[in-house]
Amino acid sequence: MTAELPFRMNAEVAAARAAGRPVVALESTIITHGMPWPDNLRMARRVEAIVREAGAVPATIAVLDGRVTIGLEAGELEALAQAKDVLKLSRADLAYAVATGRTGATTVAATMIAAARAGIAVFATGGIGGVHRGAAESFDVSADLKEFARSAVIVVAAGAKAILDLKKTLEVLETEGVPVVGFRTTEFPSFWCRSSGLPAPLRLDTAAEVAAFQRARQALGLAGGMLVANPVPPEHALDPATVGAWIEQALRDADAAGIAAKAVTPFLLGRIFELSGGRSLKTNIALVEHNASVAAGIAVALTCATRPAPT
Repeated sequence: MTAELPFRMNAEVAAARAAGRPVVALESTIITHGMPWPDNLRMARRVEAIVREAGAVPATIAVLDGRVTIGLEAGELEALAQAKDVLKLSRADLAYAVATGRTGATTVAATMIAAARAGIAVFATGGIGGVHRGAAESFDVSADLKEFARSAVIVVAAGAKAILDLKKTLEVLETEGVPVVGFRTTEFPSFWCRSSGLPAPLRLDTAAEVAAFQRARQALGLAGGMLVANPVPPEHALDPATVGAWIEQALRDADAAGIAAKAVTPFLLGRIFELSGGRSLKTNIALVEHNASVAAGIAVALTCATRPAPT
């Protein structure tokens, strides 16, 4: 007997895929490890609403009791937002959660894998992982970067998380042949901040242009996805110097506490939330919402471009 595939797609997403309507993938680690309750649930619901308002169908992805679930029902989303001891899943341990029947939240890399497997071409997140500061000694480099070279998914993010070594992150993406597109900007954004002091390798200004770029890549047989770096709206952006001071303090605290591996990013984000008096969370929510809107526009543009003309 053939084993059942460990994927489950909810009815809304399945209907959209069958009809060729635009779908936007959404990660779940931001819900379980990136924001506190109940802000995480409010954010997740609002992001899904934004995707719908822009003409696409949201597909929040997580592993629930060993099943890779593409599109969470309302009750599943609320339960995940309150769940404790949820695994943080990347490429290395996605199958472990499936094999052991565990519940886990998908990082950028794991969400890209699941989205590509489900035929979803666009994914909105907050910020991608990358090369951690001090990686020359720790070798701490996120699996997100290599996943861009493997999974053909357009990822809309506010750059990479500001706690990272952004220059080295861009270098690794270039080495992997991953296009990094500044969306309406010539500067690579820095998560909570609009500026990083680093140039965006490419610039495009509309969803239609991003869709055309992706179609050209496919026509040339180029594998992998792309990063669309979308700056946080100006009214929600934080000052780079202030954020830099918070990050340095959070890094010192992490080192003193012996925080390592997958625990580093959640610890740093939580510590910066404390140091900022909650300002970082408000900006995080704003940038995720903005990314969802842009991603939905790209998904709609891709669908319009591939839909056959009426006869």
